[in-house]
Amino acid sequence: MATAAATATTTTTIKTLYRTLLRELPPISQKRTYLHTRLRNSISSSSGEEDKQLLGQQLATYLRAQRTYATLLERYNPSLGLREDDDDDNRVRMSARRVGLDIPE
Repeated sequence: MATAAATATTTTTIKTLYRTLLRELPPISQKRTYLHTRLRNSISSSSGEEDKQLLGQQLATYLRAQRTYATLLERYNPSLGLREDDDDDNRVRMSARRVGLDIPE
């Protein structure tokens, strides 16, 4: 009886972890990608429940940190996504704005 309760708790934990990982992945489309399929297959395999939980938690933490990093990089380096053919005035204006200055038009 105790093993059935422990198995149910482990299954619930793994499902919660799987949902957390799916939330951290970038939303590409409604279809499942290779990454989604691979993640589901690795979680549904029956080997090493505790190892799966630990690796899943580490992966969720890593994905969350990468998402935060990308957000901060975009926020504090707005000129990063500019193409080379954009004019230099725009790049200078963004650099000045980054340090709190406004360039007159």
